[in-house]
Amino acid sequence: MAIRVNLDHILLDRRLSLTDLADRIGITIANLSVLKTNKARAIRFSTLTALCEALDCQPGELLTLEP
Repeated sequence: MAIRVNLDHILLDRRLSLTDLADRIGITIANLSVLKTNKARAIRFSTLTALCEALDCQPGELLTLEP
């Protein structure tokens, strides 16, 4: 099983770019790109909180568990 980050889908729905999101939450584009491409091995709760606040979503919308 693997946890998948659905950041790309949410960005499309919200019509935001990685650059816009990075500016809103103060995280580098490189770090957001790692999350978007599902190459991250961990995520801080502070980052998850910032993403949820900026995207107006719940953690369960960003993260899904796949077989």
